[in-house]
Amino acid sequence: MSYKSILTIVTDPAAAGSQLETAIAVARRQDAHLDVLCLGVDRTQTGYYYAGATAFVQQEVLDRAQQDAREVEAAVKARLGAEDIRWGSDTLVVQIGAIATVVGLRARFADLVVMGRPYGKGRGQELEAVVEAALFEGQVPVLIVPDGYSGAAVAARVVVAWNQSNEAMSAVRKSLPALKAAQQVDITVIDPPTHGPERSDPGGQLSQMLARHGVHAEVSVLAKTMPRVSDVLNRHVRDTNADMIVMGAYGHSRFREAILGGATRNMLELAEVPVLMAH
Repeated sequence: MSYKSILTIVTDPAAAGSQLETAIAVARRQDAHLDVLCLGVDRTQTGYYYAGATAFVQQEVLDRAQQDAREVEAAVKARLGAEDIRWGSDTLVVQIGAIATVVGLRARFADLVVMGRPYGKGRGQELEAVVEAALFEGQVPVLIVPDGYSGAAVAARVVVAWNQSNEAMSAVRKSLPALKAAQQVDITVIDPPTHGPERSDPGGQLSQMLARHGVHAEVSVLAKTMPRVSDVLNRHVRDTNADMIVMGAYGHSRFREAILGGATRNMLELAEVPVLMAH
């Protein structure tokens, strides 16, 4: 199993440097095809225009989105033109309310979507919508990379956030290419339930499954000594010098409420390493 179709969605080339460099590196390492979707976003919702808005105002907004799309396309082609990987780009203009449909359809036929952080200074609301659409509409694993990350090196040590859920299991299965390439995988269980199906051996069955794939896995059982699960995970990543986190994405509506009981925004804002998620 490997990733053969990589997708990244760019709405602002100034903020997309890390995700584009990572997507290129992953595509080269996996001998994959990289697709880049260049989006110009009309950030007004359908029905947003005030009563009596002129056609000129609406056309001006559309023209701006089309110009943004052309600038994104030019920046992407300038960066990829000299690369030796297989790649292609497509350029679209879309209203922010339609991002879920457009991105979900494209992501459905990718093996992996690579994106930058959807939260933080200079990040538009469309990035949150893009990541949510890829995860929940496209049903594809999404690799979120922090600023300054290039993806040049394979993640040698990976932390898997394991809580026995279907979402966490899906994330593990969809991240197998990354897990098999790692030198060490740390299955991290935080406050396992005392009456759960794995109460006698938390993470044991998952460790056995991964071992049969040739993955070198160990289990860490941690107490929730901090208010948020994301804080415990991030501290464990620092303590173990991990290079990546694999975790499930939960929920069906607002992405900011989706992961590990509402820890999504904090996790993606503060994580110092890439986070690979799947629903």
